[in-house]
This record gives sequence, structure tokens and C-alpha cells, in this order.
Amino acid sequence: MEERTLAPSEQLKIAMLSIHSCPLAKLGGKDTGGMNVYIRELARELGRQGHTVDVYTRTHDPLDDQIVELSKSARLIHLEAGEAEDIHKLAVYPHLAEFACNLESFRKHNGLEYDLIHSHYWLSGWVGRWIQGWWDVAHIIMFHTQGAVKNAIGVGEDDPDLRIQTERELAKNCHCIIAATEKEKEELIQYYHASPERIGVIPCGVNLELFQRVDKELARRQLGFNDGKILLFVGRIEPLKGIDNLLVAMTHLRRRLAVRLVVVGGDDHSQSEMERLHMLSQKLDIQDSVTFAGTVMQEELPRYYSAADVCVIPSYYESFGLVALESLACGTPIVATKVGGIDSIIDQGETGYSVNDNAPFHLADRIAALLSKPNTGAKATRSIRSTVARFSWANIAEAMIQQYQAVLRHYLA
Repeated sequence: MEERTLAPSEQLKIAMLSIHSCPLAKLGGKDTGGMNVYIRELARELGRQGHTVDVYTRTHDPLDDQIVELSKSARLIHLEAGEAEDIHKLAVYPHLAEFACNLESFRKHNGLEYDLIHSHYWLSGWVGRWIQGWWDVAHIIMFHTQGAVKNAIGVGEDDPDLRIQTERELAKNCHCIIAATEKEKEELIQYYHASPERIGVIPCGVNLELFQRVDKELARRQLGFNDGKILLFVGRIEPLKGIDNLLVAMTHLRRRLAVRLVVVGGDDHSQSEMERLHMLSQKLDIQDSVTFAGTVMQEELPRYYSAADVCVIPSYYESFGLVALESLACGTPIVATKVGGIDSIIDQGETGYSVNDNAPFHLADRIAALLSKPNTGAKATRSIRSTVARFSWANIAEAMIQQYQAVLRHYLA
């Protein structure tokens, strides 16, 4: 690709990589969650702001259109890499070279050039590193989660050495790492010896147009929920999310008040964990107070957040915590462990509580404290929502462009 210089306020051409998981995939599955939302919303907003964004992902279904418009100047491009079917993310690894070659063929065939590559997750980073050498452009990566950190926590299955080694190499060789929090930056330095000067900290965002309050009583009627207090969990169904501790917390809460837990998330790949949680709820004799709602389309989530009295995030680990932003944008307070960016999101005692760990008693105590607060209606809802206005995707995209431009100025110097 031709050598170039960067003009001030220049509109950029960005190649984003999200190889193992499609940004338009149904959320709540084993490999679909906050990262998918992040990539889709960031690409759309960058396109709205006049930048050109092509998001490359692997074809997961023979019926996938090769090109899908995301917004003005932003599109999703499906490329073949192995069979066109949904496979485990580690099974994607042997097909990364094929994906890189097909991406380069697509680029040449369509006469495309890019100013930078923004890879998401370590599998995409592997491809990003290869094509960075072919194109001679800057390579920026966001890991979203770190294998070494997950293994250190010791909950669920360990990530393979392949991932850890690849992340370590990418941290050394990319031109910039985007971290969602200062804590993630510290972990990148601690576990991967990443250079602090090459780490930019930019929080995640929330779609404030989608996530708005729905009338609580209307939302409850539409979802078929009766009177009483409702707790909500939204996310992937896996041990790292700490749902089992939330189920145990329910046993403490039910001694004090009528409460129902609604669990949103899960797909065919998380059946074993779903079965374990069902069995646990039966063992705890709370099965009549727990609703496993399964996968819910993102457009329906505001109804669930609005129907709930408290959204609970009992995770052992989060890279940021998009669910917290979504819930607060709908005016629903949260109780969450101190993971990801939770402490930067919650106004303690006003919009919710953070707890040092996800021990059931600690969760139950803070949930009960929120449920005991008087409901002050629309005014409280507006107040809670106002606390996350700064996390609009427009603001996040502007911060990302500033980071891109800083990296490019250094790269092109």
C-alpha cells in the first residue's frame, strides 16, 4: 500500500477484525456478548461521523450475505474460513491463515486501502499482525478479555497456552492496545509486560436511543411477570459470571420478601451450565422463584431492564460491564462485584452498589438495601439515566478517533 501522511481531522479508512464472532450474532451465547455489541456500535458510530469502516468476520452460515450495511460508511463483510457453520472459537485457529488470504484477495479485488487495522480479541489479532506487515499500516488491538487474567481467577475452564502466548506476542508487537479501564491497563502490564506508553484507555459505550425506560407496569404485563420484586441477570451463561452465587443469594432474600430472579442469556453451547444452574435452583428449593428466559434479542432488553427492580452483575471477571450501562440507561439500579469499570459507573447508594466479592451474603445484603429504598418514580429514573450520558457511543467514537490519530502520527513520523 502507498506511503502517506496524516492530515489534521482527516476521515479515516479503518479495517476492523472480529473473526470468530459476528457482531450481528444473537447475543447471550457462549461466544457472543459485550464484544459483539461493542464492535457493532463503535463501527456504526464511526461511520456516522464520516469515517469508512469495514468489519471483517468469518462466514458462520451459508445464508450470510457477504456484505451487510451497518450505517453510513460502515459495513460488515463475511469471508470464508473453514466450513460455513458455527464452530468453537478455538476451532477457528487453524483457519486464520485462510481468512487472512481471503481478506487480502477481497481487498485487492475491490481496490480497497486502509489507514489502520483495529483487531478485536486475540484470534483477530493474529490475523491483524500478519496483514499489518502486508499493508504497512498501524495495528491496534483490543483484547476485550485476557486469558492470563481469567486463568489467574481460576473459575471455569483454563484458557490454553496458545492464547496466552499469542496475547503476549501481540502485546509486544502491535502499535497500540485499547483497554476499557485503568485496571485492564494494569493487568496488561502485569501479565503481558505491555508498554504503558502504548496502551490507551477508552471506556465502553451504550446506545442511549435503544436503552430507554419503558413503563414498569406495562413491561411487566408484556413479559408476563406478576407483582413482587424482580432481580435481573443479563449475560452469557458460564461459571465466570457467578450466577450460582446469585442463586444462593436468593435464598437469603426470600426470607425477607417476595422476589423473583430472571436470568437472560444462554444458547445450545451453554446447555451444560444451564443444566447445572437448574439443578442448583432445585437443590436450593427456589426453582419456583427463578425464570430462565433464554436468549433475548437486544431490542427487547430495555423491556426486561425496565421491568426489573435491580439488575445484578455477580461476575468474577468483566473487561468492562456493558450490562451495567444498559441497565442504568433504562433507569434501573445495579448491584455488581467490583469488576471491569463498575466503580467508574456506579454512584454508590444512589444508582446502586458495588461489592468487593460475589459472596452470596454480600450480594443479598446490597440487593436488599436497594429494594428497601422508596420508589420515587420518573424523577429517580431520569436521575439514574443521566449518570451514564457521558458513555454515549458518539463520545466513545470521538475518543477512539483521537487515539487512532495519535497512533498514526507516531507511525507515519
